[in-house]
Amino acid sequence: MALIQYLTQIQFDFGALKLLAGACQRVDIARPLVVTDCGVRDAGLLRKAQDVLGGLPAAVFDGTPSNPTEAAVRAAVQVYRAQRCDGLIAIGGGSAIDCAKGVAIAATHDGPLAAYATIEGGSDKITGRVAPLIAVPTTAGTGSEVARGAIIIVDDHRKLGFHSWHLMPKAAICDPELTLSLPPHLTAATGMDAIAHCMETFMAAAFNPPADGIALDGLERAWRHIERATRDGSDREARLNLMSASMQGAMAFQKGLGCVHSLSHSLGGINPCLHHGTLNALFLPAVVQFNASAESVQREQRMQRMARMMHLDGAGDIAGALRDMNARLGLPQGLAELGVTSALFEKIIDAAMADHCHKTNPRLATREDYLRMLEGSM
Repeated sequence: MALIQYLTQIQFDFGALKLLAGACQRVDIARPLVVTDCGVRDAGLLRKAQDVLGGLPAAVFDGTPSNPTEAAVRAAVQVYRAQRCDGLIAIGGGSAIDCAKGVAIAATHDGPLAAYATIEGGSDKITGRVAPLIAVPTTAGTGSEVARGAIIIVDDHRKLGFHSWHLMPKAAICDPELTLSLPPHLTAATGMDAIAHCMETFMAAAFNPPADGIALDGLERAWRHIERATRDGSDREARLNLMSASMQGAMAFQKGLGCVHSLSHSLGGINPCLHHGTLNALFLPAVVQFNASAESVQREQRMQRMARMMHLDGAGDIAGALRDMNARLGLPQGLAELGVTSALFEKIIDAAMADHCHKTNPRLATREDYLRMLEGSM
């Protein structure tokens, strides 16, 4: 049975940030906790948000790490309760938005956060009691502002997914102007994250034609504009299209993801200093090659359809084009550049096979398959 569901209100345009106070009023948030990070604060984007909130009393938690953790969620919950907050505003990339989703659970539900993780059977335990959330992305990569899930490293060091329609932000304010100051390396890494999302969810076998169409259009937009945005951060057309691609990839998430994310979640849990989008960029070529022979991919000509969106001659050119794009963007050329060694492979594979994305890959991977994908990504 296919579930096709789009739930939240999205405001999308340059200058959309000015609508933040109105969004709070619409969803009945009177005392928000702003969840962000020091980079967003130092770039002046937190101040911009505070200015448009006017007189609305807003507490701030700016301690989100590059990969959100259960410890950070607990620290934010303390501020939420101490300031008697009644809702959340997440301003930042996927880390800040996912951290806020963790706060939305932990501030209103009892027990350790891991109890609500998808692979622990916790999705049904997440109820409508969650704190309402408004998401304001400042990067164009994860699309967490329109997704029902969050990825958080819990206390036992596993990087786990949390999924519930109750976690969908009540409003998403997508203002490409907030990405104009994003440095080139983050533009490249987050942009490749969006490309990975569009491609991987399109390859997933679930029947969801609207999601397929959204993902394909997002892939074409991101592929056409990522180099422009990386080369010239002030290119407003490129920034707008990258932010749209990021949003579109996440709108299609409901089909499921696959081995790219199984591997990046696993390795990101082992070494939280590694950037999620960079890992996705490195794993994507090997996973695309692995998926090419999947029955559903072959039957629906998914490789050929992606190749057309990427303006390539044929499906066989995709993996090489991805590697070439990573090189042109200045991203690492392999895991070895990030300090990853073969000594970690067994641990990476263990966690990848337990990840919630493992079973939605169009071709079920074995340990040997994951080993070949890791070797091909070094």
